Amino acid sequence: MLEVCLLGTGGMMPLPYRWLTSLMARYNGKSILIDCGEGTQIAMKEKGWSPKPIDVICFTHFHADHISGLPGMLLTMGNAERTEPLLLIGPKGLTKVVGALRVIAPELPFEIRCMEISEAEQSFDLGGLRIEAFRVHHNVTCYGYSIAVDRAGKFRLDRAEALGIEKRYWNRLQKGETVEVDGKVYTPDMVMGEARKGLKVTYCTDTRPTEGIVRNAQGADLFICEGMYGEPEKKDKAKENKHMTFLEAADLARRAQAKRLWLTHYSPSVVRPEDFMGGVRRIFPGAVAAKDGRTEDLKFEEDEG
Repeated sequence: MLEVCLLGTGGMMPLPYRWLTSLMARYNGKSILIDCGEGTQIAMKEKGWSPKPIDVICFTHFHADHISGLPGMLLTMGNAERTEPLLLIGPKGLTKVVGALRVIAPELPFEIRCMEISEAEQSFDLGGLRIEAFRVHHNVTCYGYSIAVDRAGKFRLDRAEALGIEKRYWNRLQKGETVEVDGKVYTPDMVMGEARKGLKVTYCTDTRPTEGIVRNAQGADLFICEGMYGEPEKKDKAKENKHMTFLEAADLARRAQAKRLWLTHYSPSVVRPEDFMGGVRRIFPGAVAAKDGRTEDLKFEEDEG
């Protein structure tokens, strides 16, 4: 099960009822945070989740509403007696930006490792989780992210027994290891069925619509996309500021054949996002005007019911 929580849904500046956009995902003991704007710590506390076990923080870009909460987050982790290294992923320049922000958080009891994205599309393996970064179209270098959980096929007991493989080697084969016994080599594909459908959440903010977004969000179980402007007549303003409207986000979700769409990163002028959802749902019925704290537990297909 992949737990996903949209900690905040605001763009530009926090409001009394809306923190800045940030997403947290948890799976099998691993935790990922995407973006860390002002107020992210408070949103996390309101949810009841802890920052201490976060393994990775990914940054879409370096505008303040997406990264200004980092120093406080690091200090809170340190005060929680964290000692494990923390991985930060983001566009080129990440090391320099984090170094500047750490002027007010210079002493930490854990190591910070910065990994800068060097390609238009790049994948990071976290052991059971895969983070896929893809370039989007904003007025600074900006990336969207997909969090993917791959799922191997079922172990075929009949094949293992037919091949005479001892039971003590089954677990290693299930984990993807190759086993050699008495000169015979056994590979996982010899005893595993076809790969099963996994899970994918795609997160995209601060961008104009692009074909790359459609491709990377293809078939997502959950597509979380910016909806900076609710009013269709603000499309020209969206183009000028390299953002998008609710209707454009809905069209991306439809073309990507996503299962569900959560809108986020609202302009402070969008007081009631739900007021603009009629046209959105005509394009993509599975759309939600997300609010802070919205959470979903994504389950594998055979576990649903």
